[in-house]
Order: sequence, then structure tokens, then C-alpha cells
Amino acid sequence: MPFRLALCTMGIDALRSEGVEVEIRHLRAFAAVARCRSFSRAAQELLITQPALSRTIAQLEGALSVRLLERTSRRVEPTDAGAEFLQEAERAIASFDHALNTARHRASLRLGFSWLLPAPWAQRTIKSFEGATGASVTLSRTDDPLQALRQRVIDVAVVRGEMDLPQPFQTVRLCDEARFAVCARESPLAGRTHLDWGEVRHWRLIVNSVSGTTGPWSWPEDLRPKDIVETSNYDEWVETVAANRGIGIVPETARRRSPHPALRFIALVGAPPVPVRLVYPPDGPRALVRRFVDASLEAARR
Repeated sequence: MPFRLALCTMGIDALRSEGVEVEIRHLRAFAAVARCRSFSRAAQELLITQPALSRTIAQLEGALSVRLLERTSRRVEPTDAGAEFLQEAERAIASFDHALNTARHRASLRLGFSWLLPAPWAQRTIKSFEGATGASVTLSRTDDPLQALRQRVIDVAVVRGEMDLPQPFQTVRLCDEARFAVCARESPLAGRTHLDWGEVRHWRLIVNSVSGTTGPWSWPEDLRPKDIVETSNYDEWVETVAANRGIGIVPETARRRSPHPALRFIALVGAPPVPVRLVYPPDGPRALVRRFVDASLEAARR
């Protein structure tokens, strides 16, 4: 990012010379060398190579037409002009960083989800992301996260299930969740300890057609349940199962975090897991989304 600095004490009011425009990276490089009194230690601090650092300092001195550093075989010292420049450069760096931090603390990333974010992944990710960026995460519950992404209502979504995502959405797989069967307390299944995945087709299946993770599509055509009741959101689905209108299938998160006195959860044997993914458009707030994805993957590995 170009960054101009007026240095009236040195008689320099525009930092552009012979096609070279001074940027904040030039100031950071010079300040690091002047503080460390060493190109090698400054390069380590800045996480760049020593040749790249030397080129950056040479560009800065060339743009200013002023020698800022005296180099010997053992030590690097600022010249008188360099010492004066260092004071101005450090003030400029501090002002620049303050401006960035002020803007970042006003930034917000909108995270959409249809129901029950994975725990403790969500809490770890949000804490890490907000601590590293200064931005905040706004949580938005929506029945159709993909539609919310299309409408730019959210920036990134947590999506469960095996559906094919339309272009140009990008996706990152976070984890897999086990499936559980759910039935009413009055159901003949309520006393079972487990249910085979292949047995599900013999029962009426309650499906959340908007944000559910299991439906007829989850089985080969010849093994699909024939008796299907559709609901349009999670609350309708829960109450329909609780009313003993059929059974449902949910990820393990629901068993751990949605206790309901009228429901019983039963382990499913042989059921494929439910993939959990982050989905985001390629033209959103890229820097924030990238940092959020990095924090998400780190939290998923813990």
C-alpha cells in the first residue's frame, strides 16, 4: 500500500523519485534495521530474506537521495540523516498502524448457519479470529445459508450435508459428524439401542426439506424410504418427530445440544457421516474470509 510521508526537517515533501514510490514496507524495513543494528536480525524479525531487505533499503535511500545507514563488517548504524528520519518514520508507522486498527475494529464478518453450530469449533474459531484481526463475527441464523450467500446477507456459511454446491462458491471441509436416528418416546423404536442404516427405509421418514442433512437422496434409489413427510424448518421437523409422525435423522450435534423430553436418540449403524463445510463466494471480503477459514481449520484440528 503506497504511503506518503512529509519530512520537512529533511527538506523532503514527496517520497517519489525516479519511478520509486516509498511504501510503508520501506519504512518498516528501515526501522527494523536501525533498531536491530543488523540486516540479518532485521530480516528474521520481518520474515523476509536478507537480500530482499537490502534491496528494500536501497530503494528507500535511492528514492530519498539520502544515505540512511552506515554499514561496516560488524555493525550497521544510522547516519545523522538516518537517525532523524527514524523518528519521523516510527511516528508514521505508529499512525499507519493506528489507522488500520481503528478500521479493523469496525469490520465485521457475517457467519450464517441453519441450526446448531458445531461445538467447541465455533467458540474456538470466533475467539481466535476476533483476537487476531480485531474484527467481530456476527452470527445469522437462516433456513437457507446458500440463498443468504447469493443475496449477500452473509459472508460465509456453515453447511452440512452432501449436496453439490453451485459455482462459483468455494468450500472448505471442516469435519464429519455421525448420524443418529430420532423418534418420539411413544415410538416402537424408543427402546432400541441402535438402528441399522438399511432399516430406515421401513419407517416413515420426517425430512427438513430446506436445511436438513438427510433425505431420500441419502440412499441409492432402490433402497430409499418410500414414506416421506416434508417440513420446511428445524422447529417444524422437531415437533413433527415429537408428535410421533415418523422418525428423523440428525447429526450428533443435535443429540448433544438439543435435548427434548418427547424425543429419543438412537445410534445408527452403518450410516455415512455428515460432512460439515464452510462455504463462501470468491468475491466477498477476501482478507477477512481467508483469516476466518484459517482460524476455522486450526480449531477443527484441535
